[in-house]
Amino acid sequence: MDVHEVLEKTVSGLGYELVDVERSPRGRVLRVFIDKPDKPRGVDVEDCALVSNQLSRVLMVENFDYDQLEVSSPGIDRPLKKEADFARFAGSEITVKLRLPVNGQRNFKGVLQGVREGKVRLQIDSGELVFDLASVDKARLVPNFDRAKSTDRLV
Repeated sequence: MDVHEVLEKTVSGLGYELVDVERSPRGRVLRVFIDKPDKPRGVDVEDCALVSNQLSRVLMVENFDYDQLEVSSPGIDRPLKKEADFARFAGSEITVKLRLPVNGQRNFKGVLQGVREGKVRLQIDSGELVFDLASVDKARLVPNFDRAKSTDRLV
């Protein structure tokens, strides 16, 4: 099993969602971002500690080489990686960087209309843009501080 599979299996087994995994340039720091969609205030320090302790044990048993493990929430500018993310956050404002330009442009900001059969729909100032999910290089939620205050969700 590769490290991503081990992380996914362990994190989901604890009842959390694995949002993203990053490795430092030399691979010595392993950063794991988790979420718990059904928890109204989002993940907190106790959640991160629980996942960190479990992952430390599992990674030691599986003999993965790293120096430091960091577990945290994805934050209010959460990355969107999976098709389920694009479905879950429909109606939210996002930024998207595509791998290849569309009409000479790679970076877009707009309201996510959703995803269907691998096609993402984004409402931008000039209309609706539709592109393949596979063509997304990076996508993130645009922080909405009013929404963060009104839902009283930790970020």
